[in-house]
Parts: sequence; C-alpha cells; structure tokens
Amino acid sequence: MQMKQVLFSLVVILSFAGCGFDDPQAELHALFDADWEFSVQEYPVFATSVGRHEFNARLAAVTEADQARRAEKYKDFLDKLHDIDRAELNREDRVSYDMFARDLEDNIAAYKFKSYLVPFNSDSGFHTGFARLANTMPFRTVKDYENYLARLKQTPAHFGQYIQLLRTGMALGITPPKVVMKGFEWTTHSHVVNHWEKSVFYTPFTNIPANVPEAEHRRLLDVAQKTIMDSVVSAYANLTDFLVKEYIPKCRSTIGASDLPNGREYYAQRVKYYTTLNLSDSEIHQIGLNEVARIRGEMQEIIKQVGFRGNFAAFLKFLRTDSRFYPESSEALLKQASYIAKQMDGKLPSLFKTMPRLPYGVAAVPEHLAPKYTAGRYVGPAYGSTEPGYYWVNTYALKTRPLYTLEALTFHEAVPGHHLQISLAMELENMPRFRQFAYISAFGEGWGLYSEWLGLEAGFYKDPYSNFGRLTYEMWRACRLVVDTGLHAKGWTRRQVLDYLAANTALSMHEITTETDRYISWPGQALSYKMGELKIKELRRTAEKSLGEKFDVREFHDVILRNGAIPLPVLEEEVEAYIASFESAE
Repeated sequence: MQMKQVLFSLVVILSFAGCGFDDPQAELHALFDADWEFSVQEYPVFATSVGRHEFNARLAAVTEADQARRAEKYKDFLDKLHDIDRAELNREDRVSYDMFARDLEDNIAAYKFKSYLVPFNSDSGFHTGFARLANTMPFRTVKDYENYLARLKQTPAHFGQYIQLLRTGMALGITPPKVVMKGFEWTTHSHVVNHWEKSVFYTPFTNIPANVPEAEHRRLLDVAQKTIMDSVVSAYANLTDFLVKEYIPKCRSTIGASDLPNGREYYAQRVKYYTTLNLSDSEIHQIGLNEVARIRGEMQEIIKQVGFRGNFAAFLKFLRTDSRFYPESSEALLKQASYIAKQMDGKLPSLFKTMPRLPYGVAAVPEHLAPKYTAGRYVGPAYGSTEPGYYWVNTYALKTRPLYTLEALTFHEAVPGHHLQISLAMELENMPRFRQFAYISAFGEGWGLYSEWLGLEAGFYKDPYSNFGRLTYEMWRACRLVVDTGLHAKGWTRRQVLDYLAANTALSMHEITTETDRYISWPGQALSYKMGELKIKELRRTAEKSLGEKFDVREFHDVILRNGAIPLPVLEEEVEAYIASFESAE
C-alpha cells in the first residue's frame, strides 16, 4: 500500500478511536471516507474503475468467509451511522445519510438472503464483467502491463472461489431457474479459444504504446501468451465444464423468487430496493395493468393512422415479419443508430443547460455476450480513463432487431438517457464518492424511459411506425410491472409471461424470450423503469402547473440531474424545493 494510503487509513482509524466529533457533519463524512476506503481495498477492480490504481494487481476475494466479514463491517458502519444525529445535519447531508443507510442495509440484506451465491443473471455475471478487464485498466507503462498480467494469473483461483459459492448454492437450493440457463455456457465457452490472439484478453498487447521500452515488448508478449492460455482460457474452460456437467443440470425447476428460501421476504426487499418506494407487489401489479390499458389505446390510434386493416395481433405479426422493418446488415444497423444519436446530439442544447464533457461511441455488443443479451445497453468507461462511454447495439440475429424501436432504444441508452445522466453524475464535485458512483435503478432507468418520451418533444418519431416502436417500448416497461410481480409473487409461469409480452408489445419473439429470462433471473429490477418514469413525469406536471410561464424545461432537467442518482422520494423533495424557491422570491 502506498504511504499516502497508509496515512489516510490511519487518520480514518484515529477519527473513530478518539474522543469523537463535535461536528456531526465531520463525523458523517469521516464515516463515508472509511467506507470508501474499505470498498476500494475489498474490491480492487472496482477501485480501478473509479480511478484508484494502487490495487491494480489484485482481484477480490469472494469466499463465504469474505462475504461474512464484509457483512459484519457493513453492520458496524450502520451502527456508527445511527450514532450520528441526523436532525443536526444540513439538507444535503441528510440526503447522503439516507442514501448511505440504504446502501448498507442492502449489502446486509444481500448477505442475509445469500444472493452472493448466484453471481449472475441470465445474460451476464462475474465472468462477463471480467472479460472487460482490459477496458477498465490503464496501459501506459511496463508496470501497468505487469499489473494486468498479475490479475490474469489469478483467474483460476478467482473463478474457483466463485465455483465454490455456486456449489454451496446448489446444496441450499439457491440457484437460478434451470430454464433461464439454457445456452448460458456460451458466455463462458466463447472465451475458450485455441490461440491467444483470438482472446479479448490479448487486446492490450496488440498496440503497446511507444513509451513502453521496446526491449520489454517481447518479454511482455511471451508472458501474456502463456498467461492467457494457461490461466485465463483454462479457467473459462473449467467454468464451462462445471456449468454444463454439474451446475445447470442441478439448477432449480421453479422460477419465482418466492420459491427461494425466505423468498417472499427476499422479493419484498427487492421491490423496495429497485423502486425506492413503499409499495406492495399487488399495488405495483395494478399500476402495471392500468398503464397497459392506457398505452394500448394510444397504440390503437396509430394502427388507425397507418390504415392497417386487421386487429391488434395481426398488426404485431405484420411488424415482426415484414422485411422493411429490419436492417440488411450489422453495419447498416450501427450506422442508423449512430445517425439517430447524432441527430439527438444536436437537440440537446434546447433541452439541457448542463451537458457532460465525456463523448460516447456506438459499437456492437461483443460477440461473447450477444446471443443472450438485450437489444442495447450503455457501458461507461473507467473513471479517469481515455475511453469514451459506449452505446452498445446488438447486431446478433438481425431479423429480430426492428428498426422501428431504434429511436427509442438510442434515446434511452445514449442521449439524452444513460450516457448524459451517468456522465454528468461522474463529473459532479463536492459530493461523497459513494454518491458520485452510485446507480439507483429507479432513478437511472426511470430517466432512460423518460428520455425515450422526451424524443417526442425534440421532434423525433415522425414516422408513425417509429412512434409505435416508442409506445411498444413504453408498453414493454408497463408489462414489466405486471409480469415481474406475476412471476415472483403471484405464481405466473414462464409461458404466461411470454404470451403476455407477445400479445401486448411489438418486440421480436427472440427479444421477448431473452427479456423473460432476464426478469426470472433478476427479481425486481424490471420494476424500476416504469416506476421511475411515472414519478419524473408526475414531478414535471407538478412543476409546469405550479410555475406556469416561469417553467423552463432546461432548468427542470438540471434539477432532476444535479444530484446524481437519488431515491425517488428524495427527487420529489428536490423538485418541491425548486418550486418553492420561485414562490419565496415573489
């Protein structure tokens, strides 16, 4: 550990060991700092991603003993937090206090419900994140390359610890449903290559920078070639073998979270975590049904507008089968996505006062993920790296990638959605580090869905089929409220979910299948989109009504985004304070 790190840790320890603080704010921020230091030391790859590079040669320990030790530390932090008088804090620190408590409580709950025994969902997990290791690390010096190689050499032991967790989960009946694991081995087997140059882990060695002495190149290349084949490829081969022969055959036959040990309590905790609201699964289910009915009415109007002769089901079949709605090549799909994104770039100044400095690119979803992956996703860079953000577009199975949903997808994942929102949060100053890098799904995904709707205000969706695509995406998120609660609290079958999505959205059947498996394997997360969007729209209507001619959409968006990701009740307080500031000025 570097000397400055030793000194910082000593200060943190002494701050809690001494006579305490006279200032609750100082005590609170010392606690934030202590937790942050614990996090970056416990999770070295996370540390790299947030710009802390002193742990770049390490990987995290993930054994059950490590999980228990961390849970005890989180309980200790929570006890210390409760010792601080929240009433004596200023408003900003009360927000941070509540968010910190939420994070700690979720970490403690994760240990209680043993969610660490299932370290993946239907399309990704620890091993797919590991495959992006080269995208998060610096490669400027010999030491940088040696750190990377040191991590790669630890792959067999690291994966071995995860395999042991999976075996424990098998013994306790805590596994993903078997049905969603079909084909999952592709995400591991795709890394079992017969030559190092075919491995994504070899990428940093294809263009070693000039400031690395040429005399070192051969040595680094020799070590890389051996390490990739002997450590990385062998670890992925072993994981593939374990999944296919041992794990997947013994995954549970049930699909609902309520079927897990303490399942109903677990799902209730997930609902609250992902929505940040105190609503029951039944209340959310009904909200979903109401939204489905409303959106269906708007979709019917578009069917009339285009003069289609046939019922709703026939129109959906037409959209899924007519070749005009599908790209002819991967390049054509990426070009169209890029064009839409660039058009929206030009509209941003009319919608936002503050925009991020970080640019973004458009790229295909990596091949090792694509078959079971979603239609698109935003992937941010490591903090302080030279990489941009990326809007990933899935070019696998082109006949399942309709162009009529591409505007909505682009606005959600790129701008004004995730890239703009996450990049602005990363650039915030004078904020606790844990908040700067926080991602609250109800806020982030709610913003993404709101951003799809914002495309209307920016003049997009001129093609009625594209507007139907926007509505099908909104319908998709409304259906999620119905099917997620249906699956995990009401005993719905997988077939019920497939049929419900097929009957109400124009998504392709491939995407309906991958999405259904995602909901089954990731309880509660799908609720965040629509619940967040509904709250943001509600707050905008309130601001527009209260402020009248004084309402400025650019100011409103600044209010929504200026604190980074925050729980929805806190966001409501922020907008209320914004409205009150006008009233007090009169």
